[in-house]
Amino acid sequence: MPTPHGSRGGMAFGTEELRVLRRALALALHPGPAPAQDVQDCLRLAESVDEVTREGARLRTFLLADLARYRAALPGTAAGYLTLMEESLGAGHRPVPDDMAALRALRGNPVAAALLDRCETLVEQDVRMRLARHSVPASRTSPRMRPRTRLTALPGGKPAERPAGEPASRPAPETPPKERPIPTPGEVFPPKRKPSAPQPSPDGPARRLAAV
Repeated sequence: MPTPHGSRGGMAFGTEELRVLRRALALALHPGPAPAQDVQDCLRLAESVDEVTREGARLRTFLLADLARYRAALPGTAAGYLTLMEESLGAGHRPVPDDMAALRALRGNPVAAALLDRCETLVEQDVRMRLARHSVPASRTSPRMRPRTRLTALPGGKPAERPAGEPASRPAPETPPKERPIPTPGEVFPPKRKPSAPQPSPDGPARRLAAV
């Protein structure tokens, strides 16, 4: 089983564990059927690595707890606090405001002064990283870098504003619609036509002469 090495999550592997690790890497690079024994060895190694990872996290928690206790007992524990502070920074600890205040109070100590400079650099890096994540590059927000979009006038839209000093153009006179003439009474009520006289029959006079 691998063992924790240091407070930064390092691990120490034995000879047998390195053999299993090399076999697992070979299977990952060249997938293929693997013997059952190799599979069991890889699974056991994975469980051991997980356990060592959890153990490393517990050790780091203990280290930070000791650091807080030594910091609370300052200035009588300055030597132990500075030693734990240096070890905590090596384990990835980021200084908190209490650490910065304690180091400023101990800056007369050369070790404390060196740790204060180191912590100020780390804090500055953290601030810059946070600002970089939340800020937008200037090239995306600068109006000078944005491409201009041509606007096309649509029919029925608002007329474009004329430049200052240019006289307004007079609209063309509209042609009034032609009015419909009013009908005369003669068109509304046409005169009635008189019935025509009946035409005389051609055989009328002959019949009268015969009767005489």
